[in-house]
Amino acid sequence: MQQPEPDVRARVARLFVYPVKSCAGVELSEALLAETGLDLDRAWMVVDGEGQFLTQREWPRMALVRPQIRLSEVVLRAPGMLALHLGIDEVERPLHVRVWSDEVDAWDMGDIAGQWFSDFLGRPGLRLARFDPEVRRLSNLKWTGGIEAVNQFVDGYPFLVTSEASLAELNRRLQAAGHAPVGIERLRPNLVLAGVEAHDEDRLAQLRIATADGPVVLKPVKPCARCPIPNIDPQTAESSPEVLATLSQYRADARVDGQLTFGMNAIILDGVERTLRVGDAVEGDWLFD
Repeated sequence: MQQPEPDVRARVARLFVYPVKSCAGVELSEALLAETGLDLDRAWMVVDGEGQFLTQREWPRMALVRPQIRLSEVVLRAPGMLALHLGIDEVERPLHVRVWSDEVDAWDMGDIAGQWFSDFLGRPGLRLARFDPEVRRLSNLKWTGGIEAVNQFVDGYPFLVTSEASLAELNRRLQAAGHAPVGIERLRPNLVLAGVEAHDEDRLAQLRIATADGPVVLKPVKPCARCPIPNIDPQTAESSPEVLATLSQYRADARVDGQLTFGMNAIILDGVERTLRVGDAVEGDWLFD
């Protein structure tokens, strides 16, 4: 029996992972899909002496910490700092941490890593935590429809999906108001689509991605409500209000009580251990309530 034509055809334009929560991302041409999202996404997190997580919201200089992924390590670089090498499979001792309302067991990366972040951010007593793979931290079951979607130190969901067209529309409005365009890095997506209209990702029931290893199926579940991080220039760590001010003109979303949204949080329905690649074909159908 012939399958019906999909409502939307697109392709994977860009892929990003963010090894350390709230630090810069790494753009990849291909990425392994783990149960928690793209491999190594938010695997590490900076915490204070009480285990409370830090983000760019209060510490914008975190945007200047730039990771590089190697075969067995992640290397962090920041202005004025020697490189910090993190063994992907190396930890030192147990650590209890808090990310939003979740308290989870994690692993401490040791005194050198903690001091590195303390020195760069100018705050004593910081630690770098590694997510414990034995922990099952779940996305909000209300939004996932009861599906148990696990994640690491992300804000809430394994994937963030947006599109080139959505960024182009934001930049069109920024430039019309006399502001400079911004890069997709400010919006911190994992997956960027090409070949769709602006904010089509908001209305898709599923994303079916044809990888060389087999299908990957993602389900968009919640609009991504935006905090002030998109206002932070990832090159300078300086903040100015124009991005959120522009979004406020057209992106208030009733689904999340009028918050400003850009992109869709998504969960994984199929395809764990398969590899996503830039250029992979994507199909989707409209979501009808």
